[in-house]
Amino acid sequence: MFFGQTREWLRELGVPGCDPDTNTMVSGRTFSDGCHWRFEAPTVNTVQAVETLLSESVRRGFTINRVTETFGLSRHTLSEIRDYVALGREYGAQILMSVGPRAIYDIGATVQTQEGVRIGYRLRGQEQLVRAIEDVRRAVEVGVQGFVLHDEGLLSVLGRLRAAGKIPSDTHLKISAHCGLGNGAAAQVLERLGADSLNPVRDLTLPMIAALRESVLIPLDVHVDNTKTSGGFVRTYEAPEFVRVASPVYLKTGSSALAGHSTRATAEQTEGMLRQMEITAEFMARHYPQARQSPSAKAGS
Repeated sequence: MFFGQTREWLRELGVPGCDPDTNTMVSGRTFSDGCHWRFEAPTVNTVQAVETLLSESVRRGFTINRVTETFGLSRHTLSEIRDYVALGREYGAQILMSVGPRAIYDIGATVQTQEGVRIGYRLRGQEQLVRAIEDVRRAVEVGVQGFVLHDEGLLSVLGRLRAAGKIPSDTHLKISAHCGLGNGAAAQVLERLGADSLNPVRDLTLPMIAALRESVLIPLDVHVDNTKTSGGFVRTYEAPEFVRVASPVYLKTGSSALAGHSTRATAEQTEGMLRQMEITAEFMARHYPQARQSPSAKAGS
């Protein structure tokens, strides 16, 4: 193999020297409950959509373990945030909400340009960092226990505030795909900064995802399908493979039914999300039945 010395240096640093051969690879790692995978419903930006997804999934016989909101906390009323929390408790689903301040909502023009789009959702200036922390404080006060983060600096600050007892010790910090995570060294940096789960960019190959699993211990959040605005690909047949090489893993499923990120789903789109999750659950049972999905985490159970 070419570049042997560089690959050896990476291995000495605890970083994979290449994307591994995944033909026979099995992660073998699990969540704390001994299970291998969980369902995540991404981009669920109205209380009505949360209620429909969770109630209908029960009726149809599959479990949604996590719901992520991506519109932004500062664009929801406190009453709406409380409703998200209450529905999560009722159905035993983890609720993660995203901080509102981000580059695309700011007054700066750079992120709107062809070159500046690389900024993604990162925070622009210290005032936006302050506002992002205020978003978290406001949500913690009404029971939100986990957050979707788009900025490495915010992750670093929240990780240290959590360690210092300024926010609850069980606060979950999830890194969004909008941070652009794509290699094992970057994954290790984010894990050290306090990330509890990592969402890599959506178009990584199976060996690339496997290299991330070799690099960190925390769960990976992998997109099974995507909106057209982020590629539009549907990887249903790869869902069992994701679990095989990357467990513990959240299968982020259903967003191919949506118009885009940070949008509010219509009733028809919510139904499309449910159908895609139901299909993926069928594929998991058909092709990888030995992989176990975590049950719902009912409050008090």
